[in-house]
Formats: sequence, structure tokens, C-alpha cells
Amino acid sequence: MPAAAYRPLTAHDYRELPEYGPRYQLIEGDLHMAPAPNRFHQGILIFLAGEFTIYLKQNQIGKVYAGPFDVYLSDLNVYQPDLSYFSKERYCYLTDEGANGAPDLVVEILSPSTSKYDLGVKRDVYARTGVLEYWIIDPMARVVKVYNLEENADTPIATLRSGRKLASALLPGLSIGVTELFNAS
Repeated sequence: MPAAAYRPLTAHDYRELPEYGPRYQLIEGDLHMAPAPNRFHQGILIFLAGEFTIYLKQNQIGKVYAGPFDVYLSDLNVYQPDLSYFSKERYCYLTDEGANGAPDLVVEILSPSTSKYDLGVKRDVYARTGVLEYWIIDPMARVVKVYNLEENADTPIATLRSGRKLASALLPGLSIGVTELFNAS
């Protein structure tokens, strides 16, 4: 009997997954399970979400969502970024289930199980689907890389370590201390 032909999974298939249970992402049509994040990851995420929330409450220029939060980027790619920022211009992408379209800014916190994807195919898909800015936070190396995906998805525009401030052209006046970010974990 011949082997069944491979059929990539789609966003429709992804929507059929149980709401509760393991976390999954659909990456180029393949389903990938992500284990629960470690305490370093969670400490950084909570700190960052708090900084964004305070900033956005004062400036009211957009909304931020911490993962798990489904972002449907294409029929073969449904991601759960660690943090997603949507400007008011992109509110039309927000749905009750997550978002049907690219955030302005995505933050991914590296872990051993996700770094290969976060630094590779996911960065490329984010660039291709309209994410403007991408932050990669590496808790082990204690470094943050900032990418302007409109200009160059392969080369960071900034590589920041302790003592530096994290900022974004998309969020005027936002300033996050990298030392404080890594000490949050």
C-alpha cells in the first residue's frame, strides 16, 4: 500500500485543535508543540508586558497581548508570539480568537525548544507578512536583538546588553532598561 501523501496543516485545521492542553504553533504547515516556558522566560515576559501596559495606558496608541495569543499570519502559519503589539491602525486584525494579520511589533523570548524557529523561519514569515519590528530576547546570553523587518530581516539594527535601553520607533518615548529586563527573571 503506498504511503499517504503529505498534506500540510492549515489555519482551518489549527482552529479545530482543543482550546485547552498543550500549546501549539503552526509553522509552514507543520504543527509544533511548545513546552511550558521556564521561570526566566516568564519573569521577562511579565516585566515586559507590564512596561508596555503602562506605556500604552499613558499614550493610547495601541494594544499589547502576551502569549499564548494566536496570530494568524497565513493559511500555513499561526504563531503565538510571546508579546504582540498592535497599533490602532491594525485593530481591524483583532478578533475574539486572537488576530488575523500581523502585529506591528513582535517579541520572542528564546528557549532551547523554540530558538531554531524564532531565529529562522518565524523571523522570515514575520517579515513577509508585515511585522515591522521584531525583538529577540536571549535570556541565557543576556542580549536583546532588534530587527527592522521592513529594511532587513537578516541583520539586527541594534544588539543590546545590560546598561543599555531598549526603545522602538513605533513607540515614541518607550524606554526599557535591559539590566532591569534580565533582572526581572
